[in-house]
Amino acid sequence: METYLVYVDAASNSNKFWSAKIEGNQLTVEWGRVGYNPQRKVHNLANPQKAMMKYQSLVAEKQMKGYRESQPQIDDSRDISEIRRAIELLEIIRRCVEQKRFDNSYINSLNQYLKIIPTPLGMQIDPGKIFRSVADVDHQRQLLSSLIPVTPVTATVKVKEATTTDEKVVSLRGIHPNLWRHF
Repeated sequence: METYLVYVDAASNSNKFWSAKIEGNQLTVEWGRVGYNPQRKVHNLANPQKAMMKYQSLVAEKQMKGYRESQPQIDDSRDISEIRRAIELLEIIRRCVEQKRFDNSYINSLNQYLKIIPTPLGMQIDPGKIFRSVADVDHQRQLLSSLIPVTPVTATVKVKEATTTDEKVVSLRGIHPNLWRHF
């Protein structure tokens, strides 16, 4: 069993992750700033049941502090509704960037977006510089949109009483290294 949680508050320079993994009676916990080398602690417990109890306790504790489930990287295994929600948030962010209006609406949308799409932002977060231009927002939107499966295009061709179907399938594993432009 494994859990990856993030806590983001761009206005207060928080962009943290916490993860836990159980293997037998061993519980490994890692934490730190998104994109940086984690700190790690390994708990060797008496049996797998005690490892599970400690795991559940630690996960609940972090969630009570505001951590939210996420994934350490973005790929096509991500829930499509989460990707769509991230794209919706980018639309709000885009309007704010376009108007150079970095108010609560922008900060709230940015925090929600970063909870869905964990992103290394460096040690000092300047919310007004995460997306420097509308082109940066559009670039993110295009990359995320590419993770949404295309509804198969079906074409039926009649050839000697037989039919064939051509489907367009998109798989974008490994897009995560290209998700963010380097500033």
